Amino acid sequence: MTRLLSLYDAAAARLEAAAPWLIPTLARLVFAGVLLVYYLNSGLSKFGEGLLGLFRPDAGAYVTIFPKAMEAVNYDVSQLSVFHWAVTLAGTWAEVILPVAIVIGLFTRLASLAMIGFVAVQSIVDVYGHGVTGDDIGAWFDAPSGALLLDQRAFWVFTLGVLVLRGAGPLSVDRALISWRGPSVAPA
Repeated sequence: MTRLLSLYDAAAARLEAAAPWLIPTLARLVFAGVLLVYYLNSGLSKFGEGLLGLFRPDAGAYVTIFPKAMEAVNYDVSQLSVFHWAVTLAGTWAEVILPVAIVIGLFTRLASLAMIGFVAVQSIVDVYGHGVTGDDIGAWFDAPSGALLLDQRAFWVFTLGVLVLRGAGPLSVDRALISWRGPSVAPA
């Protein structure tokens, strides 16, 4: 039995030694595999047409972000304020830039923290703007595990939280920037 416990302890020690680089690397890989294309498709579909479309969100972007305001103005974007435009444009750009930054490991802690805020706002808009209710919101500590908000997004936020706490890991732009700046800088 002592031999078995020693083998277990040795394996645990090796895993613990790998954790600082393995955990953030796997968190970024999971984020890329599960959420990168989801957010890129969503964000890119919200830009308007042509080069100026990068600064003029599509009407669908306003419907997604401000559903009740768009309904109130009969889906006429010209009746919305500069505030609506600025929030919609910032949200659209964030939906593209933040996931890419996380996947390549650029300013990972900041991008992940911002992404957590984005997911929180997205969830609030889903409930209060789009009317998501009941089983789609879900509940923790119940039998079903596939609810859109409380179940799925808890895992999203947990994965992002790992990146906020642990950084990007060794295979990242953050680590390259640290190496470029010199050894006195804390690891990513």
